[in-house]
Amino acid sequence: MSFVIGRGDDLEAGPVGALGTYRARDGSEGAALHLDFDGPHAMLIVGKRGYGKSYTLGVLAEGLARAHGVAPVIVDPMGVFDTLAESTAGDGVPARVIDEPTVTPSSLDPRSWCTLLGLSPESGAGSLVWQAAQAASTLETMQTHIGSADAPAADTRAALNHLQLATAWGVFDADGIDAADLGGAEVTIIDVSGLESAPMNAVCRGVAEALYRARVTETIDRLPWLLLDEAHTFFDGIAEPALRTILTRGRAPGVSLVSATQRPSAVPPVGISQSDVLISHRLTSQADLDALQAAQPTYMNVSLSDADRLPEAPGEVVVVDDATETVHAAQIRSRDTPHGGDSPRASEVSSGE
Repeated sequence: MSFVIGRGDDLEAGPVGALGTYRARDGSEGAALHLDFDGPHAMLIVGKRGYGKSYTLGVLAEGLARAHGVAPVIVDPMGVFDTLAESTAGDGVPARVIDEPTVTPSSLDPRSWCTLLGLSPESGAGSLVWQAAQAASTLETMQTHIGSADAPAADTRAALNHLQLATAWGVFDADGIDAADLGGAEVTIIDVSGLESAPMNAVCRGVAEALYRARVTETIDRLPWLLLDEAHTFFDGIAEPALRTILTRGRAPGVSLVSATQRPSAVPPVGISQSDVLISHRLTSQADLDALQAAQPTYMNVSLSDADRLPEAPGEVVVVDDATETVHAAQIRSRDTPHGGDSPRASEVSSGE
């Protein structure tokens, strides 16, 4: 009998995605295992490099792109998910790639602008940036607003210098992507692989805040699913407050977050404790095992750190489902689109000789 992670046995109660099959101790495949896409979820996918965490994120993206009523968005810091848009047999996967992403300055609220630029809202320069973000919707008009303000010259100069830095990142544009652009049925891949950490985080924060606010104000109908690869990059940066908001308050407006990382120890405790679905590939670092152990639910009668519980081969996972208080050993299904995350091999490179 099929089982739906996040819901239980009712396969027909709403949209689902095929995750894989049950994995027996002898390695054989069992019944189908699905994932609930009907309600909002906070999911965490973990695993050491090379064991399939990004592959699993791609499996989820394929399913979401074919589900009704959802709007999937992937923030891709490694540039490996553009293969979702490649043609495949059958129905294919509705997908589009944004390879030079920009976000509208107004997608960040005034406090976010101060945080983004490392300014205290109570400081002179921070207060100027706050007021400019409230009054203007482009970087140019924000700078004009600051330049015309009745403020000490040192504060004005500091505020303008910080906005010049944001301008140099090249990720803010009045015509940048907003929630309306991301609210369609297809999966949108936002490729931030060519950016440094700060502008990469700025794009992620702008996208996360735009999706959350759009659902709070009900300006988009579909339920957003924000998928992050290498999520520790964003939890360590200026995107973290927006991600924390989705984790702690996203259920009511219907915003889901899926975080994939090879370093669960680098994810803040809220990122683990608020996750109602945990998909764990192989882990060996004691710090990472300890991070999961600290948030292990009480209904698990076997420790995740036990050697016979953790997966060993690529594609094998343990799924912990808080909604049904169950634990599942599974094998992730094969992707319908090519996987872009495989490492290159020297033996595959022609020397030309």
